[in-house]
Amino acid sequence: MSPKRPPAGGADLSSLAPLPPSHARTSLAYVMDQSHVNLLGNVHGGTIMKLVDSTAGAVAQRHSGGPAVTAAMDEMAFLHPVHVGDIVRTVAQVNWAGRTSLEIGVRVESERWDEAGGEPLHVASAYLVFVAIDEDGRAREVPPLLPTTPTEVRRQREAEIRREHRLAKRAAIDAGRRTGDA
Repeated sequence: MSPKRPPAGGADLSSLAPLPPSHARTSLAYVMDQSHVNLLGNVHGGTIMKLVDSTAGAVAQRHSGGPAVTAAMDEMAFLHPVHVGDIVRTVAQVNWAGRTSLEIGVRVESERWDEAGGEPLHVASAYLVFVAIDEDGRAREVPPLLPTTPTEVRRQREAEIRREHRLAKRAAIDAGRRTGDA
């Protein structure tokens, strides 16, 4: 039996069945070619960011049961360069779900196409926030998240910390603008 899907419009949150992170987990793979590189022969960071956003968007749509838009990218850490011919794999899942927004964690790995069986290299990680929207572009409610493993519980706790930091940063910036501080 599949979980109850959220209705297209705004819904009463209590009517939405909680979903585990595994429900929306998504993995995409791409082969990097010459059109993806900069003058140094490395894949553009922006290309990797677009892949991350696309994967996270698929997860947000799956979890929320409809359209969702990128609201923020908290952090993107590039650990190693990606080169032409590398197979890039993005893996993403919901780390946290609020009333209308979700945090999606994305891991990016690469492997050389000519090194079959080689270990994938962790090249980047990112955290993105998405807001589910209805047909009028207004925020709509999303199903709660139901973490089922110790790792999923840890990810949810860490996402809550990042959310607190985002909200505190925004409040501090808004307060500074209201008082005329430069």
